[in-house]
Amino acid sequence: MVLHTAPCEAAPVSCTDDTGTVITLEAPARRIIALYGAFNEILVEMGQSGRIVARTDADEAIPALAGLPAIGTHMRPNPELVAGLAPDLILQMEGRREAATSVDALRALGIPVAVFRVASFGDLFSVLHRMGTLTGAEQDAAALEARWTARLDTVAGAIARQPHDTGTADGKDHTQPPPRVVFEVRYPNLLAAGADSIVNDIITRAGGVNAVQQPGRVVRLNEEELLRMAPDAYVYQYGPMNPTPVTPDQRPHFTALDAIRDGRVLKVDEHAFSRPGPRSVEAVEQLARFLHPAAFDTNTTTARN
Repeated sequence: MVLHTAPCEAAPVSCTDDTGTVITLEAPARRIIALYGAFNEILVEMGQSGRIVARTDADEAIPALAGLPAIGTHMRPNPELVAGLAPDLILQMEGRREAATSVDALRALGIPVAVFRVASFGDLFSVLHRMGTLTGAEQDAAALEARWTARLDTVAGAIARQPHDTGTADGKDHTQPPPRVVFEVRYPNLLAAGADSIVNDIITRAGGVNAVQQPGRVVRLNEEELLRMAPDAYVYQYGPMNPTPVTPDQRPHFTALDAIRDGRVLKVDEHAFSRPGPRSVEAVEQLARFLHPAAFDTNTTTARN
């Protein structure tokens, strides 16, 4: 005789988001809408793509989401379309006032909305763990963090072991300091990544120093300030915030920078560098190779576990 045991009832799950709101679900979320694309990417990396029931207009390029219904933009989702899909959890990134307004409208419909803030890898790991809690997939979240951490550790180890000029006949240490980097968010009307951005942590973990230490995610710079900073490397992104950037060597006055004259310029994908998520680890690997090429002659930091 075969005995069939009744399935255990799912227990409530709870966490506090980055606005101080306690999110409590009667059971782990099964129908999720992430209004911020990188949160969808995290769910996919966790092996939880089957729980995603819709996407924003901007996330069609994510293969796992292409066939899902679109519910509007990141900042202005359509509340009626969202409600019609009966989600039991919505994820949003803290940002501009429009995002907060949409969160209020969705909560008014009785839908739980978790709002997260990500300005560092520490923040990213914290969000990952809370997403694991809300989906009942804590082990998947922990395994993903372990894979990310291993890759970041590989980069750090390669940089630490790279060849250095540790001394000359004068007996003094001539080790070069970390290269100073300016990361362009937008041009013209120059915006750069500030000290409170994920890019700041990406630069640090790639063995550099953000030359822009003003607080904020983005900082407005004029050309005089940029020239005074005299960065060792100049990184500029392309994407929605910087759709058609002119190459820095074609800009008036930029050729006065040593970084431009020496060819220490790197064009990168905005989605990898400015959207905190799985690709943030790829951003560290790419930037580290650019800043410290000698350290990666015999290392393969992009290999996924």
